Amino acid sequence: AETSLLNKLIHTSLVESGHAVEILQRDPNSPLYSIRTFEELPLKKELLQGIYMMGFNRPSKIQETALPIMLAYPPQNLIAQSQSGTGKTAAFVLAMLSRVNATEKYPQCLCLAPTYELALQIGCVIEAIGRFCADIKVTYAVQGSRVLQGTVLKEQIIIGTPGTMLDWCFKRKVVDVKKITLFVLDEADIMIDTQGLSSQSIRIQRALSKSCQMLLFSATFKSTVREFAAQIVSNPIMIKLREDELTLSNIRQYFFVCRSREEKYEALCNIYGGITIGQAMIFCQTRRSADWLAVAMTQDGHQVAILTAELTVIQRANVIQRFRSGKEKVLIATNVCARGIDVQQVTIVVNFSLPTNQQGEPDYETYLHRIGRTGRFGKNGIAFSMVESRDVVLVEMIEEHFQTKIKQLNPGDMDEIEKL
Repeated sequence: AETSLLNKLIHTSLVESGHAVEILQRDPNSPLYSIRTFEELPLKKELLQGIYMMGFNRPSKIQETALPIMLAYPPQNLIAQSQSGTGKTAAFVLAMLSRVNATEKYPQCLCLAPTYELALQIGCVIEAIGRFCADIKVTYAVQGSRVLQGTVLKEQIIIGTPGTMLDWCFKRKVVDVKKITLFVLDEADIMIDTQGLSSQSIRIQRALSKSCQMLLFSATFKSTVREFAAQIVSNPIMIKLREDELTLSNIRQYFFVCRSREEKYEALCNIYGGITIGQAMIFCQTRRSADWLAVAMTQDGHQVAILTAELTVIQRANVIQRFRSGKEKVLIATNVCARGIDVQQVTIVVNFSLPTNQQGEPDYETYLHRIGRTGRFGKNGIAFSMVESRDVVLVEMIEEHFQTKIKQLNPGDMDEIEKL
C-alpha cells in the first residue's frame, strides 16, 4: 500500500508504456473500440474541461481502451491490470463522475481503497477532474469520519476503506446499497494481501444490486487476484497492460573488492572522478550506512538526497521529486525504493553493499530491481557493487543465477574506470 501511494504521489504525469494492451472479453463477437481523444467519449463538457485542466491532453494507453468500456451503455463490468502512473485513477474517476445523476442527492457510486491515504488521493483526483461539476459531492468513509445512525447522506460519491464502508452500509445504515449504480475496487492485490480487507469487500459487493456496474483494478494479476476477481465481478471484460520486464542485458556490471567502508568510499570517489555521470542511485543495506555515506559525500561537496523507511510516504515522494527534477545528482537509499521508481536520467547504480536475505545469501530479486533502475526503457546503464573479500562468493552466485558477467575492477585503477 505504501509503494502504491508513493507512486501516486510521484507520478504527476502519466508513465508512457510501450506495452500492448491485451483484452479478454466474454463475447468475442461484441465490438470493442479504442479512442484517441477524450472528445470521442460521451463526456459532459464540464468533465472535458476538468481532464484538460489536469494536464491530460490525450488518453493514455489504458484509458484509450478502458474508457469506452467503462462508459458503455448498458454498463459493462471490467477488470483491469495496470501499474501506477498509467492513468487508471483518472479513468475510473471519469466513469464515476459520468454515471452520477447530479440532481439526485444520495450515494450512487462507492469506491473502495485499501488505506486512508489512498482513499484521499482518489478524492483529490475526483475534486480536480470534477471541479466544474458543482452539484456532485464526495464524502469519505474512512477511520475518523463519524456518522450517526439515521444521518441522511447527500453526497453522490463515497470513497472509503472496506471496514468503515461496511460500518456505514450495514451497522449505521446511512447508505442504501441497492441504489448504488457503480462500484469501484482499487488496488485489489493489496486488498487480498491485507488481512480482512478482501472478505469485507466481498460482503459489500454481495449486497449491491445485480445491475450495479463493477470496476476492479489491480497492479498485478496473480492467481489469488484472479480468484478474488471471479468472486467480485460477474462476466467481466478483462484488460491487461503488461508490466515492464526488468532485464540485465543492457546493463554493464562491475564489482570492487574493498576492505572497509572507507575503501568502498574511495572506490566510489574514483568512479565519480573517472566517469561522466547524469544521476546516480546508491543503495545501502542499513540506515546507519546510508546516513554515514550521505554525510561523507556532502562534506566532499556533492548534492545528495537520502531515502530511508523512517521518512513518511509524503517526505519520500518529495525527495524523489527533487531527485527527478535534478536538484540532487545522487540519491542514497535503503531497499525502500528499489522498486517502482523511474528516474530516466539515472545512468549509474551503486550497491554500497550487496542485498542479502536472512540466510546471508544474495537477495536476487532486490538486486534485479536495484540495478534495473539504470537500464530503464532499453537504455544502457552501468552498475557497480562494493564487496568485502568474504562476499566475492555472493557475486559468483548472482552471476550464476542471472547467467550474467560481473567484471572485477581494482578500486584504485583509474585507467580502467575511465575506459567505461
